[in-house]
Amino acid sequence: WDATHRQYYMHNFLASQPDLNFHNPEVQEALLDTVRFWLERGVDGFRLDTVNYYVHDRWLRSNPPLASSVAGTNTETNTYLFQEHLFDKTQPENLAFLRQFRALLDEYGDRAAVGEIGDEGRSLQTLAAYTSGRDKLQMSYTFDLLGSQFSAAHVRGCVEAFENAVADGWVCWAFSNHDVVRHVSRWTRPDGDPDRVAKFSIMLLACLRGSICLYQGEELGLEEAELAYEDLRDPVGIRFWPGVKGRDGCRTP
Repeated sequence: WDATHRQYYMHNFLASQPDLNFHNPEVQEALLDTVRFWLERGVDGFRLDTVNYYVHDRWLRSNPPLASSVAGTNTETNTYLFQEHLFDKTQPENLAFLRQFRALLDEYGDRAAVGEIGDEGRSLQTLAAYTSGRDKLQMSYTFDLLGSQFSAAHVRGCVEAFENAVADGWVCWAFSNHDVVRHVSRWTRPDGDPDRVAKFSIMLLACLRGSICLYQGEELGLEEAELAYEDLRDPVGIRFWPGVKGRDGCRTP
């Protein structure tokens, strides 16, 4: 609710980040004009944040709650994570916009785009749809290897799921980024050696079929920084502390 305009508005993330209405052709054209502005100035490409969130359900239907069998195992405190996100992301119209985006990108020759996909339980299938063929994104990454699980079985499962789902699509693997705890801290057991984890994981990353993202400090084996509440800058951490400590720990050495 915005008191100034006396209107409700939709947002997927913070209240300070209202969603754009991608069902309005003028909104899409304004965004493509912004892309064209930077292409004219010689940028090599774009990273598209949360690329499957752009279009929401035209009728603004409410998401159903998670099935009780799933919700019962959810230890999160953020109510956003108790919904089955059927209507606020990964809509079919999203692909139509990405085709326009790719057509514009191709007008400028050797330019590339990498997308970030967040789609619980179906991320690799979404990645396949968003990167297959030559008319959408060149590559995308998901959060499948950005969590706390670190075992041969989990890595193998992710790789096999990618190979089975993606066909001619292309994945960009990532173990750390600006949104999650650094993987050296996530994956090192209490009695483990973070230096060994850092060296092994960067070798593993380089061996996976696809492109890779190296997050700043990953090449140094940096661990998550510990910050006091009064030092936080991340609005997510400030709001959900202490259940969620935010992302400042991975964004600063």
